[in-house]
Amino acid sequence: MEEKKQYDDPSLQISKKYLKKAKFEFIDRVFFYLIPTAQKRVEWLKRKNKLAYIGDHVHFQPRKYPTGGSRVKIHDNVAIAADVEFTEHDIIHWIFNGMAGKRDFSEYRGCIEIHENVFIGAGARILPNVSIGPNAIVAAGAVVNKDVAPGTVVGGVPAKVIGSFEDIMEKRKLYSTTHTITPLSPEEYWKEFYQSHKK
Repeated sequence: MEEKKQYDDPSLQISKKYLKKAKFEFIDRVFFYLIPTAQKRVEWLKRKNKLAYIGDHVHFQPRKYPTGGSRVKIHDNVAIAADVEFTEHDIIHWIFNGMAGKRDFSEYRGCIEIHENVFIGAGARILPNVSIGPNAIVAAGAVVNKDVAPGTVVGGVPAKVIGSFEDIMEKRKLYSTTHTITPLSPEEYWKEFYQSHKK
């Protein structure tokens, strides 16, 4: 008689229903990746109901959307840069259930809410049960594991307050007085770059 192995319990197996759903989800994800603009991606997310809520004037640059989008809300006037990831769950239960030899542990899940007037920089990761803003900025590459207070700028791993929304807004207002809405030529940008990097 063959000996029963630790991971043979039927409760540890992935259901056929889940695998079937995953195949259709894969097709959606490939299609989403190919959508050429941030605004078209927002339209698609709204049409397909992939998020719990998505407001007006939203810029969604990432090429992938949250797995558990029903637990993600993005309010009005939000810009999300490339490669931002929303992690509304983890899979630590997989390890603990494997140790137990049966499904004893639940998947940890939480909601993420992005309030009005928020910018999230490239490559940031937002973890479960986090509320951001309003009027907040998340720096590129930050890992946000707790709420971001209104009017703050956070950065780092884990993210900590590094400035204020108003200060960044004032700096960009000043920048806008010397840099018109029509962009400079590449040569002009390089000239400015080398002037500011003189030793």
